[in-house]
Amino acid sequence: MNTNTESQNLEASMSVLLMSMASSSFMAMGHTPDPQTGKTSVDKNMSRFHIDLLVILKEKTKNNLTADEQNLLDHLIQDLQMKFLQLK
Repeated sequence: MNTNTESQNLEASMSVLLMSMASSSFMAMGHTPDPQTGKTSVDKNMSRFHIDLLVILKEKTKNNLTADEQNLLDHLIQDLQMKFLQLK
């Protein structure tokens, strides 16, 4: 029996998936630390990979997302692409 309340409160959803992918891209850009090591590092290829995954997801889910999900996806892609371009 799992007594961890965080695990019990997790609910799989499109928004959670999108945020997870975006978090991975932010981490690869060095904006957030790796939760396992606590260290930040830049891996432009991995960041680009996660952004590309979000773009593919946008294309493949066209007309199948709620307005809120579509808005979140659009904003995440735009924000990530802008931050990616600012990487040195």
